[in-house]
Amino acid sequence: MLRIAAPRSPALNLAKTLAQISVFWSVFLLVLPQQLQGLEQRLALPTFHFPGQVLLAGVLFGALSALGLWSGATMAWLGSGTPLPLDTARELVVRGPYAYVRNPMAVAGLGQGLMVGLGMGSAAVLLYVLAGTLLWQWLIRPREEADLLQRFGPAYARYQRAVRCWVPRLRPYRA
Repeated sequence: MLRIAAPRSPALNLAKTLAQISVFWSVFLLVLPQQLQGLEQRLALPTFHFPGQVLLAGVLFGALSALGLWSGATMAWLGSGTPLPLDTARELVVRGPYAYVRNPMAVAGLGQGLMVGLGMGSAAVLLYVLAGTLLWQWLIRPREEADLLQRFGPAYARYQRAVRCWVPRLRPYRA
């Protein structure tokens, strides 16, 4: 599942990262939520609405998108790879957003999904994001962290003890 990125320029890593983000966002934050919303409509399932819902979802989606882009760029530039496990970084990255939370890309992506569901008023999309969160937490994260521990040893173990996976630190981690 995990493959270390081949040596290449930071600019090429960044371009690959942006392409990966574009595909991820298109599929998981646009196409699949629209399909789920269509299914909800066909089944005549209720939606939810409250004042300011779309504005709130839009503002938070924007902030989470910025986090996702910052995280991807940091991984590409400092990690000599991409956030994608099939092209994973060659260097341990503990700066930028990674100094505050261990996987800011997952926090950003799952948070974006929640904001899509909130903006649409779709319980099905929110459940889809919950399923994605559980999948990431129980299947993907343990494999990624085992790989990082194997490749970076004590440096990653110290980082893992100091920086939580889901809840950001208030002060940046200093290696």
